[in-house]
Amino acid sequence: MGATALTKQSFQNEIQSGVTLVDFWAPWCGPCKIQLPIVEELAGEMKDQATLATVNVDNEPELASQFGVRSIPTLLLFKDGQLVDTMVGVNPKNVLKDKILNLV
Repeated sequence: MGATALTKQSFQNEIQSGVTLVDFWAPWCGPCKIQLPIVEELAGEMKDQATLATVNVDNEPELASQFGVRSIPTLLLFKDGQLVDTMVGVNPKNVLKDKILNLV
C-alpha cells in the first residue's frame, strides 16, 4: 500500500486524527522524483503508525497556496490536524521516520 493522493476535498478529513506526513510534489520536479519513492516506501512500512499522503501541486494549487508551499518537494507533518513541522527539499528516509515516530 502506497501513499494516499489527497485533494482539497479529502485533505482535511485525512489529516484530522493521528500523524500524517504530506508530500507536496509535481511530476516535472526533479527532486520530487527522489522524494516520492521514499514517501511511498515509508507509507508501506508505517501504515499502522501514520498516514503518508501526497498532493500534486499542479492539480491542487489551492492546497499548495493555503500552506504557503513555494518550492517542492515540501513535506508537511500534521498531528491531529495541527501542522507541527515543515520540511523543504529532499529528506532522507531515516529523518522522516524519526520525525514521525517522535509524534506517534
